[in-house]
Amino acid sequence: MATALAQSATPPTADDPRQELEEIYRHLCGRDPKSRVEIIADRVVVSPLPTWSHELVIFRLIKLLMAVVGERGWSLSGNISLFLGAQRDRYKPDLTVAPEDPPMWGDDHIHGDATVLVVEVVSRSSAADDHNVKLKGYAAAGVPLCLVIDCFAGTVRLLSKPNPQTERYELRHEVPLGKAIELPEPWNLTLDTGKLTD
Repeated sequence: MATALAQSATPPTADDPRQELEEIYRHLCGRDPKSRVEIIADRVVVSPLPTWSHELVIFRLIKLLMAVVGERGWSLSGNISLFLGAQRDRYKPDLTVAPEDPPMWGDDHIHGDATVLVVEVVSRSSAADDHNVKLKGYAAAGVPLCLVIDCFAGTVRLLSKPNPQTERYELRHEVPLGKAIELPEPWNLTLDTGKLTD
């Protein structure tokens, strides 16, 4: 699917209604590269810097994933945007795992369907987008696995088998935070979510 997306991955033209949105997005990305700038449901969203507890969850997750990431020769980033298709939103997951040399859109967007896992750690300000809007965008782009960690609700949800036509994941598995969850192929990893929090 990455090849099909690449063929239609042209920047918006002058008569494109999203041109202004894309220009604002690019301007804000260039102005402060350390900010989390995203296009979510046709809104440019600039998120505040994450809290220490938010970052700890991601750090602890990385520690749980690193053995498999290293063994498979994958790379991970908490600061890369996903290309979800022409005229679509631009998300920056809290963590992205992808092959070492994935298909790119420009220098700063990995094709979403080329990833092996994207992770959203829910914050109070992002709950609606993380649980609803982004999951539709990820499924539509063919992102194969999406993990949503919600420390406020005390849940961990794994979504797999994306259906781009319905913009939904066909498989959804949710466990209480603290219970194990299985990451399927290509991971084959039991994730102890109890190690994500104190």
